[in-house]
Amino acid sequence: MVHETRYAVTRDGVHIAYQIVGDGPVDLVLCVSGFGLGQVWQGRRSGAFLERLASFSRLIIFDFRGTGYSDHVVDPGQLLTIESRMEDARAVMDAAGSERAVLLGVEPTGSAVALLFATTLPERTVGVALYASSARELWAPDYPIGQNAAEFDAEVADVERRWGTTELAQEWVTYLFPSRASDPHEADDLAESMRSIGGPGDAVIWAKSQRDLDIRDLLPNVRVPTVAIHRTGDRATSVEHGRYVAEHIPGAEFAELPGDTHMWDAGDDFPATVERFVSRLRQDEVELDRYLATVMFTDIVDSTATATASDDRAWRALVERHHHLVRGALARYRGTEMDTAGDGFFATFDGPARAVRCALAITQEVADDLSIEIRAGVHTGEVQTLDGKAAGIAVTLGARIAALAGPSEVLVSQTVRDLVAGSGLSFAEAGERELKGIPGTWRVYRAGVD
Repeated sequence: MVHETRYAVTRDGVHIAYQIVGDGPVDLVLCVSGFGLGQVWQGRRSGAFLERLASFSRLIIFDFRGTGYSDHVVDPGQLLTIESRMEDARAVMDAAGSERAVLLGVEPTGSAVALLFATTLPERTVGVALYASSARELWAPDYPIGQNAAEFDAEVADVERRWGTTELAQEWVTYLFPSRASDPHEADDLAESMRSIGGPGDAVIWAKSQRDLDIRDLLPNVRVPTVAIHRTGDRATSVEHGRYVAEHIPGAEFAELPGDTHMWDAGDDFPATVERFVSRLRQDEVELDRYLATVMFTDIVDSTATATASDDRAWRALVERHHHLVRGALARYRGTEMDTAGDGFFATFDGPARAVRCALAITQEVADDLSIEIRAGVHTGEVQTLDGKAAGIAVTLGARIAALAGPSEVLVSQTVRDLVAGSGLSFAEAGERELKGIPGTWRVYRAGVD
């Protein structure tokens, strides 16, 4: 069966290949890393799986940037962050005329994209279904189910050496879906699928972008109906990962399916579970006044001393120029100005990497053009809309973090650092700090560019 491939264009100019299958009453957007529109319909099972999803939905499938039919020549620093992939999903929905949809996130990366979309754009999300999801990849003292970092890096190096070979594909078949290991065609099909979606360098970038991703802070902010689906015997992403995700999303269901395969196109029980979930959803159940956002605060260092040392006209001219530079940066990085008080700015962003890059750009530009220094703080969390402005504890946290920053310093919360894996940004430990009026201590990081 031939399905028409169309292209959506993201806000940063990347062309994303997508297809629409079926005409059901609910839009279902499938988020899968390493999907491959050119190959997925050739698979003996994957095509039938997609048709099954399309039997109860208007199914929208696409290749993320850097994969398959979509653009591969893009800024490496923005290639595979979940923020940029969320932009891919939004662009495809816009092009497909989809105002609201159920997001189906498959495997850890696709699940992370679906959850970031749902928390950032709840008004466009009917619900979220996840398959083989996880909150992070690597082991941590407070996440003992993660993988050892050295073992992960060794596996990535091996993938780069043997990407697309039948030898590696056979090993993956045996590990990922043991019941198919004796099928003589399975390894050849998988090897061809690998080559169709990208080369060895692409595979390394995909893996590294997942390596340091941590979405644990996203989970409590999910406000739409969610189901986490996982197979009991999944060896690649153990069922404990899925249980953790479901337990930390308010009101989420956990659907445990039998079987030892990691692959999403095995059996009808997975799409049947998604269909039951979709059939129970009501499209009007969403809290539009609460959403995930990244907040940025900036102000001029030692502004009182600078103002005192200048005459009124010179100070006003400097502040006007400062405001012009800040607003120019906000426009470039798609920030929304929330408030301006004296020489300070409060802005929100729907992506943490853009907020950090904006703060770094402002820091450099005011130093170069005005010979002054600013401080900045960035945090990602749930905000509320009050009188058209963002409010809530996340806003307070962002302001407190900014107050800790020194001259020409951009400090960010751990949440921000964990969400921008693969962005090309670098972070240095700045210690655990107490934030005025907020209980406990908070780990903060100094932002830079690799």
